[in-house]
Amino acid sequence: MNYDVIVSCAVTGAGDTADKHPNLPITPQQIADSATEAARAGATVVHCHVRDPETGKGSRDVKLYAEVVDRIRSANVDVVINLTAGMGGDFAVDEENPTVPGEGTDLIPALERLAHVEELLPDICSLDCGTLNFGEGNAVYVSTPNMLRKMAKRVQELGVKPELEVFDTGHLWFATKLVDEGLIDPPPLFQICLGIPYGAPATPAAMKNMADMLPAGAEWAGFAISRLEMPFVAQAVLLGGHVRVGLEDNLYLDRGVFATNAQLVERAIKLIQLMGAEPMTAEAARGKLNLRKRN
Repeated sequence: MNYDVIVSCAVTGAGDTADKHPNLPITPQQIADSATEAARAGATVVHCHVRDPETGKGSRDVKLYAEVVDRIRSANVDVVINLTAGMGGDFAVDEENPTVPGEGTDLIPALERLAHVEELLPDICSLDCGTLNFGEGNAVYVSTPNMLRKMAKRVQELGVKPELEVFDTGHLWFATKLVDEGLIDPPPLFQICLGIPYGAPATPAAMKNMADMLPAGAEWAGFAISRLEMPFVAQAVLLGGHVRVGLEDNLYLDRGVFATNAQLVERAIKLIQLMGAEPMTAEAARGKLNLRKRN
């Protein structure tokens, strides 16, 4: 069991949820405000995507990221900033002509996915460590070994800690290879992502199996989506890991009751404390994860 727990809050994500929650953070100010509220509720880390303020859809706009990061850094709160680097990997297969990108494709070169990381130098950025059939239909998330090696090397040069997001055992296998190749500075940080179709299922056995596969010395967190979010807070802590909650993964506090990020963080911390553990401060997490100091 882990008694000192990093609590990460995934603030908004990039999924098609803008019309499913009446107060989902969409504008840079809303995202930053919600991240700040989560930090004040006890979150150690805030994991941020940005969205087009007009449409609510996920965006790669560096200016939107810059506004979110500036607002968080200007707030009177200490929190570790984690920016996604997963945007730009979407490929929609056209069944009639699969060599031509279908509607909804947003597939760009590896290093272009790091444009906002280059400019803003967050504490952490995520690396989605493998290609995945994403849900029903013909959507594929593309993240090849060569792409990931390029991204890992550049992130290492920038002094940003990569969060190795693994959605299945093959992703974890390759992420461990990045560690073995010296492209990830110690300690490696893994995020075990469960319940996303069609990656690993949200079962205790799947989380334990993936946790058992981690390389020696790794730090890790884990989560499951939707109504399994809180049960897997407990599961991750029991297995020695850290936790993630937030509106990216789950929109509800209780059945039929929409959540805020701060409320989800508060509930996760209550659960952690009932188990006899405590949430970790941002300062403590920086030391544990060997995050580089920023001026």
